[in-house]
Amino acid sequence: MPGSVDLRVGIDVGGTNTDAVVLDVNDQLLAKYKTPTTPDLTSGIASALEAVLGQIDQPVERITHVMLGTTHATNAILERRDLLKVAVVRIGAPATMSIPPLMDWPDDLRAAISAGEIIVSGGSELTGEPLTPFGRDEMARFLESIADTVQSVAITGVFSPVNAEHEFEAEAVAHMVLGRDIPVSLSHGIGALGLLERENACVLNAALVGVARKVVDGLTGALARHGVDAVAFLTQNDGTLMGLDYVLRYPVLTIGSGPANSMRGAGYLTKMSDAIVIDVGGTSSDVGVLMNGFPRESTTPVDIGGVRTNFRMPDLVSIAIGGGTVVRADGDDVTVGPDSVGYRLPREALVFGGTTPTLSDAAVLSGRMTLGQPELAEPFRAGLARALEIADELVWSATDQIKTSRAAMPLVVVGGGSVILPDSIKGIAEILRPENYDVANAIGAAIASVSGQVDKVFKLGGRTREEVIEEAVSAAKDEAISAGADPAAVEIVELEEVPMAYLTEPVIRIRAKAAGPLGSF
Repeated sequence: MPGSVDLRVGIDVGGTNTDAVVLDVNDQLLAKYKTPTTPDLTSGIASALEAVLGQIDQPVERITHVMLGTTHATNAILERRDLLKVAVVRIGAPATMSIPPLMDWPDDLRAAISAGEIIVSGGSELTGEPLTPFGRDEMARFLESIADTVQSVAITGVFSPVNAEHEFEAEAVAHMVLGRDIPVSLSHGIGALGLLERENACVLNAALVGVARKVVDGLTGALARHGVDAVAFLTQNDGTLMGLDYVLRYPVLTIGSGPANSMRGAGYLTKMSDAIVIDVGGTSSDVGVLMNGFPRESTTPVDIGGVRTNFRMPDLVSIAIGGGTVVRADGDDVTVGPDSVGYRLPREALVFGGTTPTLSDAAVLSGRMTLGQPELAEPFRAGLARALEIADELVWSATDQIKTSRAAMPLVVVGGGSVILPDSIKGIAEILRPENYDVANAIGAAIASVSGQVDKVFKLGGRTREEVIEEAVSAAKDEAISAGADPAAVEIVELEEVPMAYLTEPVIRIRAKAAGPLGSF
């Protein structure tokens, strides 16, 4: 293995297309390729890898790193497939008995995931002091009763981000009863303080372990097929990287990686560190904000497949506007979407001889893009013109909603469907359409840095505020370095302090995030 980064491959596996790029040590784009996503993950990645490597006159030995972004975890939750059966354990009796686990979950998702739920005694106060002793025996009996069906375990303790001792004890019980190979998810490493949202995120994480194994096996299999001996990473929700072992522990953190990759790629292509970014695909558009070169994180609970969670996710506004969005016109009554022809656009759009009016047809007639045979869409001109006005209004509304001030901001448009967007939008200072916009997601994966994050409540206990902040900063940097970042180049990119009121002892909550480029291997 070379001692430093040489060539990097970025791959993004979306619901419609798989994109691949090759970048050199100076982040210069050497090759790019798009191919339809296949049900068999390994063959799809292998096909994209083979095609993109065929465009460069370099031996595979020069490839030192491969970065993959994928929507497989998101799709598994939305489609209720490939999910493991989870034993849901909450450590919080008697304090939390009034609201049982998974109470507000959609019935079909709960049926697909839950192998059983229990609330055992234990947990801690916000100060870290134990509420009650941990109910080891009651947890053991519960796991024994469902041992034939359970495939994964999710453990959530009250205020475990402050004191995770009971979660670690529960993990030991799970391994004792179900064996060392049973995957166990602990909530203190996944979500923030709020109990129910953190519990939901932990259960989803436990259910996604099988999906993570499929993705990791698909990537490693594709690399082996082409003789690529490289360090492999997956991208996560904040636009940074995590190693394959980390993916198997925290697969839920890959949800939202697609839009995050696109935003990072948009920043790279335009050299912008602060901007609004819209990623337009065939079915939908994601609008987010790039701050200091990274996606702005959501500060409110995020809904994943009908479940409220509180782990870190990009702050996004999603709209059903894409290149394949279906247009319906009945006289003056025109509707846009939410359905789309997706990857069938080259067969079904009017300008290609199909019978389905789409936003791409509308964009062709308006002169925004050149595609197919415009005359085939002429009979639908009036309805398509109105549809484009509706789409433009939805795009304006989404960009306005994502802003935090009235000041005009630049907008970077990326994604294969971005050609349908107008040249000006209210409240936008300028619209940037970078070269290679269609593979911004794969580029974002290839340039991703490595991060580490701490979100914890600290008791001052005689220490100064500055000492506690320094402890959090040091822990975040250590997390990034252990994940593969260059120790000499790790920087703190986010630091937030939240005082906690109405407590008998002084405590503060600190969120610190460190990031840096890949180190030598």
